[in-house]
Amino acid sequence: MPTHPDTAYLFRAARPEDLDAFERMAAASAVGITTLPEDRAQLAERLARSSAAFASGDDASGEEIHLFVVEDGEGRVVGSSGIAARAGFHERFFSYRNEMLVHTSPLLGTSNRVHTLHLCHDLTGVTLLTSFYIEPAHAGTLAPQLLSRARLLFIAAFAERFSDRIAAEYPGLADDNGRCPFWDAVGRRFFNMDYPQVERISGGRHKAFIAELLPQAPVYVPLLPEEAQWAIGQLHPVSELPFAILQDEGLEADTYVDVFDGGPVAEGRLAALRTVAGARRCGWQAAAEAPAAGGWQLVAVPERGDFRAALVPAGMHSGKSSDTLALPAATAQRLRLAPDTVLHAAPLALSGTAPEDTP
Repeated sequence: MPTHPDTAYLFRAARPEDLDAFERMAAASAVGITTLPEDRAQLAERLARSSAAFASGDDASGEEIHLFVVEDGEGRVVGSSGIAARAGFHERFFSYRNEMLVHTSPLLGTSNRVHTLHLCHDLTGVTLLTSFYIEPAHAGTLAPQLLSRARLLFIAAFAERFSDRIAAEYPGLADDNGRCPFWDAVGRRFFNMDYPQVERISGGRHKAFIAELLPQAPVYVPLLPEEAQWAIGQLHPVSELPFAILQDEGLEADTYVDVFDGGPVAEGRLAALRTVAGARRCGWQAAAEAPAAGGWQLVAVPERGDFRAALVPAGMHSGKSSDTLALPAATAQRLRLAPDTVLHAAPLALSGTAPEDTP
């Protein structure tokens, strides 16, 4: 039986030798779309930090970053994703919190509900999902699913090194020239900088300097230009795919928005995410052939220094036990499995579908 092309993708920890690939991906990303800096030296430093985090035997400090890539069947890197262990480790991590204020006048017998944005640091200390990028040619495959969800299995496997609360910032509306309606209406009034400039300074994570210049008083949304009001909580078109994947997982994006571009910030509890809730430990044995894909599951090797994951068709159980996966030889080889390797597996619940029934 022919191998399904989506089984050829491999998710793995990034390595320093992936620098050229990261430089290529950073250059292909629009302003504010990814936390990957378009600077080779900074990318090299991040890859070095990531490699150190994977290799470290010390207790987690919270400042670690972990970078991952996904390879196609020819071993070419076609996407990236990352994890920041604790947002705002060195300084508070700011966002705007959506709130409704009620103004009441007993004398006039009226009351009004007003949408406001409150500068807050509620998300300081959460684990951030970062650095998502997938080459457009692979966006219609299952590679983005593997790229985004496999890192959740990594967090769950080494939960003591992360927060039990997960968040992800998504880019808001901005045009190809870097013009951002929300930034122009709010941030630019207090910073003499264009949106691309402030994004480069922040590096996607360092936002404490905002507290020094932005007002602490609530922003009354009805006072903003209509274009800026409409932009609050809106996604940049290129972030629709990763946003949809994590919404399927159970992250919610109703409470917080980014302080720069007003884009949504999704957050939720790790244990409640679908991949984590459905994960189980299992063994494996070689399979003669793969069944036709009537659903999918993630399979991961939970080794912190050499974490690897792939997709296999659902229902690939050996005849002896539902706790033993029957894996094609090619998949076992890519995952570098030993006969006694214990895997972590989870059903892949795609949008509009229920998770596969797995014991």
